[in-house]
Formats: sequence, C-alpha cells, structure tokens
Amino acid sequence: MNDNQLLRYSRQIMLPQVDIEGQEKLLNAHILIVGAGGLGSPAAMYLAAAGVGKITIYDDDQVDLSNLQRQIAHYTNDIGTDKVISTQHTLNNINPDIKVLAIKQRLEGEALKKAVSHASVVLDCSDNFSTRFAINSACVEQKTALVSGAAIRFEGQVSVFTPGYNNSPCYNCLYVQNGEELQNCATNGVIAPITGIIGSIQAMEALKLIMDIGDSLAGRLLLLDSLSMQWNEMKLRKNNNCPTCSSKR
Repeated sequence: MNDNQLLRYSRQIMLPQVDIEGQEKLLNAHILIVGAGGLGSPAAMYLAAAGVGKITIYDDDQVDLSNLQRQIAHYTNDIGTDKVISTQHTLNNINPDIKVLAIKQRLEGEALKKAVSHASVVLDCSDNFSTRFAINSACVEQKTALVSGAAIRFEGQVSVFTPGYNNSPCYNCLYVQNGEELQNCATNGVIAPITGIIGSIQAMEALKLIMDIGDSLAGRLLLLDSLSMQWNEMKLRKNNNCPTCSSKR
C-alpha cells in the first residue's frame, strides 16, 4: 500500500482484526454485485469505501424517479442513465483507487457462471425469484460464497451461504423453487432505510468473508421487522434432498 492508501484506510487498519494483512486482502479481492438498486447501492458504496480492489456490478435497468427514494447510489440528474453507470460514477467518486466494472446486462446462463467463477464473494442484491435461484446455483457449482439479502415493506432479511464449507446450506435449502415470482417493492412498497440496513449488512458480511474474521451468517437467517425494530434469527440446516446442493441430485 502507498501512503495515501494507508491514510485512507487507517481507521480500519488500526483494528487488530483487520491490520495491514486484512486491508491487503480487501485490496486484492473481487466482489460481484448482482443488482444496482436498493440493496446494491449501499452495499457497493461501503465496499468501495472500505477498499475492495475490484467490484463488478450487473444490472439491466435505468434510473427512474421512483428509485431515488431508496437507491442511494443514484441522483436526480441520473434519471434515464443506466444504473450500473450511475453506480460506477458514485463509487469512483468515493474511491478512485479501486476498479469498478459496470455491465448493463441481465446476468444469466454461461455469463453468470463465468462471472461467479472470477469473484471472491457474490452479493445477491436482485429483486426477482428466478435470478436469486440462478445466482445460488452458480455459486454452488463454483463453490463461491454468496451473501443474500432481501427487503420489502418494513422487513428485511440477510444470510450467507458458503457452498462446500462446513456443510453449509444453500438458498434452495431455505426456499423451494416452485416457479412463483417473489413479492417485490414495485408491487408491495418499501420504506427507504430498510434497504440501507440490509445492504450494509451484506457489505459487512462480505468484508468478514474476505478477511476471514468473525462469525459469518452462514447457517443463520437474520430477520428484521423495522416497525417494532426487532431482530430475529433462524438457524438453517443443509437439506440433504436439496435439488441444488445435495449430493443426491
């Protein structure tokens, strides 16, 4: 690290769990973020600020006025701009030393598998059922850690899946793929800060995974009801008959 980097990240480096070694791990890491909306915005911004060396963002949408209430990487003058480009500009303004790849594309098929294979950690910040299962399947196949978040109305949830390690469950162990679309913010609404809370937790979990510190949310599902401001935690176990990660498939 150069002198500017030592100063920029000094408040992290002084933490004994991070130190120079941990910061170097972050600078050498590559995080894939799928979705540049309510969750992807705060997650990407904190990861950039923390010094993750390479961030790749996929999203096929453009900034709309209705996004600005919660998607904090975008500004009023970004309306009509591709979300990945708007996010890239924001991250570059936060930290010009990192590399940000912005790809306007719905990530699926072979492109998804390839992108996951190149990532240290994947953040699922998408908002639809089919994408979540596709990301999970690719992460299981590539044995890449996945940090999954969701937010709707006043509620949020987040978990970590580490396929191939410690008998970790996968997203499909938690939710059954039955072809029905999950509820989303466009049809049910969402309070602004809930996406920031969950997206920030996703960023924190990703940093912990990269630096190999603390206890991740692997095997646990964290649930937030912001109206009562109560957190609940569910223990997750691997489904031995899971169609995605079971050895029986």
